[in-house]
Amino acid sequence: MSRLRRFLDDLEPYFEHGGRFEKFYGLYEMVDTFIYTPADVTKGTTHCRDGLDLKRTMTYVVIATFFCILMACYNTGYQANSAMNDLGLDTVGNWRSLFLDWVGYSASNPISCLLHGAMYFFPIYIVTLAVGGIWEVLFAVVRGHEVNEGFLVSSMLYALIMPPDIPLWQVGLGISFGIVIGKEVFGGTGKNFLNPALTGRAFLFFAYPVSMSGDSAWTAVDGFSGATALSLAASGGVEEITVNGIGWMQTFFGFTQGSIGETSTLACLLGAAFLLYTKIASYRIMLGVFSGMLVTSLLFNIIGSETNPMFSVPWYWHLTMGGFAFGMVFMATDPVTAANTDTGRWVFGGLIGVMVVLIRVVNPAFPEGMMLSILFANMFAPLIDYFVIQSNIRRRMKRYV
Repeated sequence: MSRLRRFLDDLEPYFEHGGRFEKFYGLYEMVDTFIYTPADVTKGTTHCRDGLDLKRTMTYVVIATFFCILMACYNTGYQANSAMNDLGLDTVGNWRSLFLDWVGYSASNPISCLLHGAMYFFPIYIVTLAVGGIWEVLFAVVRGHEVNEGFLVSSMLYALIMPPDIPLWQVGLGISFGIVIGKEVFGGTGKNFLNPALTGRAFLFFAYPVSMSGDSAWTAVDGFSGATALSLAASGGVEEITVNGIGWMQTFFGFTQGSIGETSTLACLLGAAFLLYTKIASYRIMLGVFSGMLVTSLLFNIIGSETNPMFSVPWYWHLTMGGFAFGMVFMATDPVTAANTDTGRWVFGGLIGVMVVLIRVVNPAFPEGMMLSILFANMFAPLIDYFVIQSNIRRRMKRYV
């Protein structure tokens, strides 16, 4: 760590005001203070209500994803090793075999599962960070502002919602669309109205549906096909899920097919606890999403259907299937794209919870629903805040009439 500290200190004259690379000072500062305490701190009697800034906020969100990252590596490797055992394969036959052949491909070997999954997650994240970082720096240079930490969160969340075996060129294309079209064209961090990570994923879903959906996209083994719990529920309800050997606890802990980092509800809830403890995320939005899902799923359970098995899926399965928990904790609570009034946050979260169940149950062509629900609510967030503020104004004016 001391060598890194000295290296950053040596670079400082080049990046500080008046230096040769002044435009990139934000990028240097982001690397420098992600680990170390910033040089400029409040001293003596403080007059600040809160010392939390953008840098610390984004760092906390990245830390909150730690359990999802850990589960992403383990479950991706676990699913791949299990599939290889079923197919009778003894090697992956690509560059990963140079390392994995040493530890084997056993689903019961934690080291093998972690290593195998990490070799899919980290290439996705590195490509996301590199390509998205280039766009961030390019727009910072053109506009003359510093690179901030907002992209650290977007890149991590984007990587965690990718299928494990997606082509890396598609990863770069998706994050380019998410950063440029979803954020930078509106002015950058703090000015976008759509979540950049979800915008990039939505682009890939509609542009390359084979890579983002179907039974062959969720396990990093060529020739293996396995349906997600949501796909099974859409075809036969909860009974179809259990017949295929998937229990509710498996979906809760995350040992199922799905996007690389959003299968574990437990990991998402641990991240939620950290975000709520540090007051980064809004509990109103989380409870609003959960309440909307709960009420809507119970309503469909009461209505019932003889032709649509999704009507009978209980709320606790909706909670653990697909990306509901991940979206509720990390995507819906984005402070920039969500509603900002207290009442508006309840409405915003409730809208997402209702929409995700509607899409899952009523629309048989798209059983997930969380991505579209959040993007839909993002578009209405300013309108929700507007009506809440106008309602408060009218109520206060009546006091003096």
